Amino acid sequence: MRRLVNRRPGTAGAAYLAALPFVLLVAAYLVGSAARLAENPNDKLLPAPSTLGAAIERVATQEDLRSGDIILWTDTAASLERLGKGIAVSAVIGLAFGIAVGLIPYVRATLAPFVAVLSMIPPLSVLPILFIVFGTGEAAKVVLIVVGITPFLIRDLALRVRELPGEQLIKAQTLGASTWQIVLRIVLPQVIPRLIGALRLSLGPAWLFLIAAEGIASSDGLGYRIFLERRHLAMDVILPYVAWITLLAFLLDLALARISARFFGWAEVR
Repeated sequence: MRRLVNRRPGTAGAAYLAALPFVLLVAAYLVGSAARLAENPNDKLLPAPSTLGAAIERVATQEDLRSGDIILWTDTAASLERLGKGIAVSAVIGLAFGIAVGLIPYVRATLAPFVAVLSMIPPLSVLPILFIVFGTGEAAKVVLIVVGITPFLIRDLALRVRELPGEQLIKAQTLGASTWQIVLRIVLPQVIPRLIGALRLSLGPAWLFLIAAEGIASSDGLGYRIFLERRHLAMDVILPYVAWITLLAFLLDLALARISARFFGWAEVR
């Protein structure tokens, strides 16, 4: 008897199974929306597809009367810029300190406990402190992303460095390699794929911290728009914005996955 753990769907079956949860979610929304609107045509909780379409067309193609901008693209550009800066800074810090903590015993003894404690601090709890120190401008939003994901990156990369075969390090030293050469020629090439994987796992938290910061103190951005429209119960705008954020996060994750497969295919799990 073929066990369930040994059965695999074909290409068409895998595509069908992947689409099934999304189809069920959309169907559930349509049924719920129709039921609520039948009871109350002015219900705002689950807008009709036509209402959602009109809202999307408005925010994506029409200029805002107050600012003159097309708000969806202005908000998207602002949020992606903040997210990109935060992830880039976190990646550089995480890579540098992750390698140092994982490779050099003195650094590990000094910083590993400190980083472990930092990783336990809820990042959103320090948001008021960041606003006090950095103000309500761009810096606080970027720093929140850095504070939120950098400790995780450091710990993850340090573990990866410590998992490297000791024979590689011993052989390199036998051949006369310095610590710096070991970092550049042995450790760094094997840690970069892990960094990309860690960044993929960090995208969700990074978006969370960004949306929270924008919702509290900002004049543009996807998070700002969601919190602004919440005051008016404008679910016809909020729901498309949430879907748009989800799509952006998926595309970023896909881009990182493609980069990893293209340049570090040897590190991919088969």
